[in-house]
Amino acid sequence: MDLVIRNAVLYDGAGGPPVEEADVGVSGGEIAAISTAAGRESGLDAPIAAGVHEVNANGLALMPGIIDVHTHYDAQITWDSGLTPSPSLGVTTALIGNCGFTIAPCTAGNRERTMANLTQVEGMSLDVLRAGINWDFKTFPEYLDAIEARGIIPNVAAFIGHSALRTHVMGEGATTRPATGAEIGMMASAVRDAMEAGAIGFATSTAPQHNGAGGVPMPSRLAEDQEFYTLAQAMASQQRGVFMITKGKHTNVAWLENLALAVNRPVSIAALLHNPTRPHGIDDELAEIEAARARGAELWGQVSCCPLTMDFTIASPYPFEDLRAWAPAMEANGEARLAVLADPSFRDAVRAELARPPEAVRLFNGEWDKLFLTTAADPAHAGFEHRPIADIAAEVNCHPLDWMLDIALAENLESGFTAELLNTDEAAVARLLTHPCAQVALSDAGAHLTFFCDAGYGLHLMGHWARDKQVMPLETAVHALTARNASIYRIPCRGYLALGYAADMLLFDPMTVGRGQRYRVHDLPGDAPRLTTDPVGVHGVWVNGAGVAGNLAIPQPGALPGKLLREFDI
Repeated sequence: MDLVIRNAVLYDGAGGPPVEEADVGVSGGEIAAISTAAGRESGLDAPIAAGVHEVNANGLALMPGIIDVHTHYDAQITWDSGLTPSPSLGVTTALIGNCGFTIAPCTAGNRERTMANLTQVEGMSLDVLRAGINWDFKTFPEYLDAIEARGIIPNVAAFIGHSALRTHVMGEGATTRPATGAEIGMMASAVRDAMEAGAIGFATSTAPQHNGAGGVPMPSRLAEDQEFYTLAQAMASQQRGVFMITKGKHTNVAWLENLALAVNRPVSIAALLHNPTRPHGIDDELAEIEAARARGAELWGQVSCCPLTMDFTIASPYPFEDLRAWAPAMEANGEARLAVLADPSFRDAVRAELARPPEAVRLFNGEWDKLFLTTAADPAHAGFEHRPIADIAAEVNCHPLDWMLDIALAENLESGFTAELLNTDEAAVARLLTHPCAQVALSDAGAHLTFFCDAGYGLHLMGHWARDKQVMPLETAVHALTARNASIYRIPCRGYLALGYAADMLLFDPMTVGRGQRYRVHDLPGDAPRLTTDPVGVHGVWVNGAGVAGNLAIPQPGALPGKLLREFDI
């Protein structure tokens, strides 16, 4: 045996009760033997001989590695084979390309457009993307080949993304008009090529908050029904693939049910986050999904186990950018932007829109008591830090919007704010997490780098929701993070600790497991900042049998054990 982990409490991913005093043997990157104390006593299991590497778990829990189905490492993977920080947080397989925010296919003439599309929605500066992306590909199959050639630490599967595809085919027209029949045909051909090369599916977005530089809508938002259906059919032409969408008002559950039935493929729907202005909106949508499933459409709703909390500045105010009234501020630059932000008519329009019920999911809903000044650029304003803006505005007798914009203007838009936006009602979130049609997802790892970091969502599910809140047993949380995702996305031989399965494993302490506080590091290209977090209670992470993180895993410097996943079940 290459590796033997002994005396672990085994959570195999299937959702059943754990097994005490289990030993697991690994050979050739696969699980080659499992032996339990009960099995040995009954004569069903043979003891596992000594391995090249031996780990004494001393009663720690061993589970399959987390399969993170909603990440955005599409650009980062070209300069960071580790997809940091995900492997340290227990993630052994990451799905990239969600929402259609990819960088392939892309020829030299469209690189600037493709990067500009990502700056707002991915929370990454254009300078970082220019300095970091390795453009050693043009087509999507070449992109997969390049990832495989460079090597990766975790396993990766990739969606072909709608917005990059539209930009590749339509150029400047991708963000201004519907596609022609000929253009749709070219896109469909590229989707078929991607699926043949090993894409896990097709991803898109119609969400109103998804904008590129200057508030320009992401290209997929301009697509019409014929385009969506044609590309979904191209994806399904080999009877495999998952259609992933972050939905807007038009692409509601009924619309997605019809699409799922038309192509006979699973549809994964983001982002189902509890909104205080529509307290039962997500419950209703999950009920619609459940009814659609009963009619034969395989729909799944992506829910988050984390409160959506964002750090931002008014120079890059992502929580406000899905407001129509905010568009003039996104379209202006320099002094013109400052003038817009100071304009009373602009402020009145924003206030009026916030006062109306949203037509779709809206990030900020006028909850000024959940918005804080966290970093004052001017030391004279330090006394306002970490206080609700609603309280400060009441003290000075002005509207919270005016106070926020006035202090931002006084500090040259360098003031740092934090907003608690969605998913803050824990009773409501508990309902979502336990719904039979929900999949726990939405880490968004690799995106929104300056706004938030939920890459440790799996550890949060196990520590906060299973252990502390007891909303579900730990074995149910493990199942939601592993085998269930492998089943939905048709990923073979992963998600379980079973003979012949890949040795993707996470060793942790159930009594302490969780995620640490987020903090800022400067490790992006050009030393640009991002938010990150550290694991708590994680003692070992293995990818295909090789240690990649944790004090008991013995990570090997420079090792790249991950596999680019190209083969999926029907």
